[in-house]
This record gives sequence, structure tokens and C-alpha cells, in this order.
Amino acid sequence: MAQKVIIDPVTRIEGHLKVEVEIENGKVIDAKTSGTLFRGFELILKGRDPRDACHIVQRICGVCPVSHGTASMLCLDDAFGVTPPPNGRIVRNLIQGANYLQSHILHFYHLAALDYVKGPDTAPFIPRYEGDYRLPKEINDKAVEHYIHALTMRKKAQEMLSIFGAKMPHVTVFTAGGVTEGVTAEKINQFREYLREITAFVDHVYIPDVLAVAEVYGDDGFSIGTGCKNMLAYGGIRLTDEADPDGQKQLFKRGCYINGNFETMDKNKITEQSKYSWFEDSTTDKYPGEGATVPAPGKSGAYSWLKAPRYDGVPCEVGPLARQWVNKQKDVLGLGDKAFSVLGRHFARAIETSQVAHAMFEWLGHLVPGQPTFAPFDIPKEGSGVGLHEAPRGALGHWITVKNYRIDNYQAVVPTTWNGAPRDDQGQLGPMEQALVGSPVKDPDNPFELVRIVRAFDPCIACAVHVLDVKGVAKDVKRFII
Repeated sequence: MAQKVIIDPVTRIEGHLKVEVEIENGKVIDAKTSGTLFRGFELILKGRDPRDACHIVQRICGVCPVSHGTASMLCLDDAFGVTPPPNGRIVRNLIQGANYLQSHILHFYHLAALDYVKGPDTAPFIPRYEGDYRLPKEINDKAVEHYIHALTMRKKAQEMLSIFGAKMPHVTVFTAGGVTEGVTAEKINQFREYLREITAFVDHVYIPDVLAVAEVYGDDGFSIGTGCKNMLAYGGIRLTDEADPDGQKQLFKRGCYINGNFETMDKNKITEQSKYSWFEDSTTDKYPGEGATVPAPGKSGAYSWLKAPRYDGVPCEVGPLARQWVNKQKDVLGLGDKAFSVLGRHFARAIETSQVAHAMFEWLGHLVPGQPTFAPFDIPKEGSGVGLHEAPRGALGHWITVKNYRIDNYQAVVPTTWNGAPRDDQGQLGPMEQALVGSPVKDPDNPFELVRIVRAFDPCIACAVHVLDVKGVAKDVKRFII
């Protein structure tokens, strides 16, 4: 008989995610991932001045404000028909790059590493699972030191971001047509000094730590959490001022890997389905630009506040592994099928952090002090725009419709909506659900395998109060907060 295990909420991620699995003969046979939080930012934006969008949407998340602000700026650029000057594009890129560095460092050390590294019996290292810490003592002790060191590196990445972004979280310099912050030689030099220190940490501490974990945990870490093996990347961080409708002139090129084939990506093939989501059925299977946010709490059969995005009808994983696979990074491709795994995701994220850090030195060299950082624009009475971006956690899209100079409709499809999606209208499981199915669970009272899989995706469910009811749980159900 199958045994049900519920983890609610999963900790050491952003936001509130519930995972429910059924285990039979020591393996997961079914899984549900549930976003348990509704905030309705799309409804908050309706009727507002479109220029406010890139500031309001940053409040979707305190960890990801740069990503949402960037996607929104791209969306407004498209709707307003404005192109940032070179300095504006580059400053945007540097802000995004700094955000990549702090986000990836945060994820490995402070969210995921404690699944592999045993710290002392004090906060923040407890409470924790016990019984599967395999690192040799010398390596483990070094990793604990690096956990502390990484706090400083993340702080410095945020300070570096603020040189051009003014503050973090919730950057104040974002605008359609570029940024409002000027460029000076002093700012360039200050940014470069931070970048040198952070890059050295990434190359000489972060990547070696990931490789050390992979060496010890590789036997199972490269085999669990496979998922759907469909990879999607919108493309992100523009490297040219020329038009780029196909998304190929970017640090991360646009593309997808569907059913074993590399393909170009067509944004018109993106839909969101809502049969198993707490939204009205009338909102299902629509292109996001034509989508609607109509909540239906208590809807029969539904189990998540996330819709189910699909590309050409299939679920797709997004994030560092998807970007590196779609862009055919040689070390990630060299893993073969082992890339589609818990450790494959950690490895791809570490490789990507170094890529971004080194690329930023070149971008700094292209800034010209004193030159404009934004282009003037007019708000159209009517118009629409799309902003496709690669957030640290994956493909992020914003869509806007303007009527009578106001926002008539705004939709955001975030990376964890892709990865943490529920079943779709055809009953296909979401990528994270598929990654959980088939996972061995040695001890249902200590299901460390499940949270390792979930945390490898770096899910981000927006911050808010979560109410947990643990009363009346059936005897055959195990419930955890871990």
C-alpha cells in the first residue's frame, strides 16, 4: 500500500511550497507540488501608469526584484518602441550580472549546501536531517567556513549591484529606455574592484566546493531528479544595440531542447493551463499576452496557485541547466544524461556563475563615462509589449497591454511557474513533479532525497505569511516542515 508523505512548507527556498508524494516499495510513484500562496500582482497592476510597472513588479519577490524589473523594462521598451543607448543597455547588464552572482552564491551555500554539509549543532545549521552526510571531515569543515565566507561575498555582490542600481532590493534606477543612473570612471573602478574579489571566490571556492560534493555524492546525485528532459531558455543579457528578434545576440541565447532535439524557440507556442490550478477554467490554454488572472479558490480537483505553463503542449524545465544545455556548454553537454539530475543542476549553476563574472569585465570596458544611459519615450495611448528575460532561476516573461495610457492587462510567467507547475489539462505532471517520481526514499521519516531534488531547482514562491494546519492528519500521512 502506498504511503503518503507531505512536506509543507519546504524550507530553505524562497516562499511557500508544499510537496506531496506517494511512496511504494521505497520509491515515489506520484507527486504533487503546490504553490500555496495567492497575491495577484497582475490585478494590482491593472489601471496603473505603465511606467510604474518596472517598480511595482519588483515587489513580487525580495530575492528576484532585479529579474522582474528587467523583464518589465524589456516589456515597456517593446510597448513604447524605445531602445536604450549603449550605456543604458550595459548598465542594465551589469546590474543583472551582479544579481546572478549573489543569487547563485546564495542558492548553493545558504539554501542547498546544508543538504550535504554538516554544520555545528547551532543555528542556522539546525534543525536538519541526519544520517546522510558523507563529506570527509576536512572537506566538510572547509565547506562550513565557506558557508560563512559566502555571506560576505553575497553582501559584496549586493553592494556592487548598488553602485549602478542605487539600492538592493528593489532597484530604483530602472526605467523604460534604459536606466536613470549616470556612468563615471569612479563607479567603473569601484565596480571592477568588487568584481575581482567575487570572481576569485567563484573560481577558487564555489566551483571547487561543488566539484567536491559531486565527487562524494555522485553515485546517486547524478541519477536522481531527472525530470522531463525538455529544456527552455528565453535568452537573456543583450550584447548588442542591434535588433535581435531571434534572441541570438545575447550572453544566453534563446532556444529549446524538446523530446531530444535542439530547436529554435517561438514565443507564440507558450500557453498556460489551469485545470489543476485555483483559477477559473476560462483562463486555461491561453497565450500569456491574452491571459487573465481570475482566482477560483476551492476549485474542485485543483491543488496549486501556480498555473501550468507549456511550450507547444509539453512541460519544460527552465534555469541554469536549461540555459547551459540549450547553449551547448561543453562541460554540461559532456555529462550526457547525467546532466539531468540534482548534481547536474548544481554543476550547471556553478559553471554559469563563472561565465557571468568573467563576461562582466568586458562589459565594464565598453562603458563610456558621461554618455546617456536612457532614451526619451512617449507612452502610447494603446499598445502591447513582451519582455522575455533569463532570471537566475530561469525563463521569465512579462506581457503588457496598454489602453488609454493605462495598464489594461499585465501577465507574468515566472521560472518557478514553469518548474513547479501542477498537472496540465492533459494530466501531464510538471517538471519538478516528474523529477520527484521514481526517486528512492530510504526512510519516509527522513525523506532527504525529496528536498535535495526540490532545492536543486532553486524554487522561488513569493514571500508572504503562510498558515499551516497540522490538525486532523490521517494516520498514514507523514507531514514535515523541513
